[in-house]
Amino acid sequence: MKQTLIADVLVAEIGSTTTVVNAFTGFEAGDPRFLGQGVAPTTVPDGDVTLGLAQAVKDLESVLGAPLTWRRMLATSSAAGGLRMTVHGLAYDMTARAAREAALGAGAIVKLVTSGELTAQNLQEIAAINPNIILLAGGVDYGERATAVTNAAKIAALPLTAPVIYAGNIACRQEVEEIIAASGKRVMVVDNVYPRIDELRIEPTRAAIQGVFEEHIVQAPGMERIREMVQGSIMPTPGAVMKAAEALYTEIGDLLVVDVGGATTDVHSVTQGSEELARLLINPEPLAKRTVEGDLGVYVNVRQVAALVKPHEAAQADVDLAKVLLTWPPIPTTPLQYRALQLLTRQAVETALQRHVGRIKHLYGPFGKSTIAQGKDLTAVRWVIGTGGPLTKLAGAEAILKAGLRVTAQQEMYPKMVRVLIDRDYNLAVLGVLSREYKGEALRLMKQSLRAEVQNGGFDDKSKEA
Repeated sequence: MKQTLIADVLVAEIGSTTTVVNAFTGFEAGDPRFLGQGVAPTTVPDGDVTLGLAQAVKDLESVLGAPLTWRRMLATSSAAGGLRMTVHGLAYDMTARAAREAALGAGAIVKLVTSGELTAQNLQEIAAINPNIILLAGGVDYGERATAVTNAAKIAALPLTAPVIYAGNIACRQEVEEIIAASGKRVMVVDNVYPRIDELRIEPTRAAIQGVFEEHIVQAPGMERIREMVQGSIMPTPGAVMKAAEALYTEIGDLLVVDVGGATTDVHSVTQGSEELARLLINPEPLAKRTVEGDLGVYVNVRQVAALVKPHEAAQADVDLAKVLLTWPPIPTTPLQYRALQLLTRQAVETALQRHVGRIKHLYGPFGKSTIAQGKDLTAVRWVIGTGGPLTKLAGAEAILKAGLRVTAQQEMYPKMVRVLIDRDYNLAVLGVLSREYKGEALRLMKQSLRAEVQNGGFDDKSKEA
């Protein structure tokens, strides 16, 4: 019988269709290493997520060729429908937008954003969504307070059990808290997401959202027994990718992470942008920003991506998309399907980046031309990282990412000079959750997956393909 292997930590990524278990060792020796990865179908639909977790561990043991034991298990999850949120602020371009940034950065699914006083229709929409969290903001500190108080009373009256996070004007914080608590709803109070004009403070809200996620996920149907196997942190998968990006930023500086999946394409950027363009911004942007494109998945939403592909591009790739998609599988297996996936992934990357990047605009008025900037400035980004199934497995993933970065664009604030890295071990998300408790080890493992090492305060790319 083969000797049992001992892993310091297992990290499970529990998706809506597959569960992936990653094993790591060498922590005590100061030499963290990735042992391997096991995969199994997610068994939330069967009523017990631990069945799929156990199957993924068995698959991992098969890959390693030996029995496996471990000291701790952590997890990320996008199963059980994610974390539905509604977001309500005062002015859309200020507090409502800031609150939305906080929610998306935490990995939540934002179903509704409103600004101003909630209308009867808004309240009907909230009730129909039945959110897992309601995020209430509104007003800079010591500014307008009536809207937040009125909205608190309307939310308190809704026949919902969702907890409410208040991240608004400090001047009415106590009143809002008392109104919501009196209705029997749980209320959490955090720092204002927009305390002053041109200042965002979204990290406390993100932390509160992720805390609620951990509580919610263990109560979701099929997930009730997850704590039998997972002893440590459980994070929403998109929030874990953001956490990994933020950890890497402290090491290498301004970066962009593109995550192409079967249902969505997410873009995470961590950058302050340039000082020159910062003076032109009409609204502040968070240091760490995430955008989610729910129509740009290469499996669940593949036909919507295919509709964006130009006919001449499909012809150049020698792909008849309409024909190929008639039997489109979750994982392509034929040369024709691989060519189609490359084409679709390139389109998803290009479109998602176009939606994430900010723009420079020229306005003309009675005093002549003025120039403003709107959205996320990516011009200071120097590293672009690809993750998600297609970008970690496809040949030519670096070229796909470079093609989506329109470095010659004049009005959009794209990066101008970048180096591309690929998450070769496909474990950036699980290393994000690992970084909450083992930051140093997680960073070293990220560098291993990216085939890179730190040299003189920056990254040295060791990938032969880049």
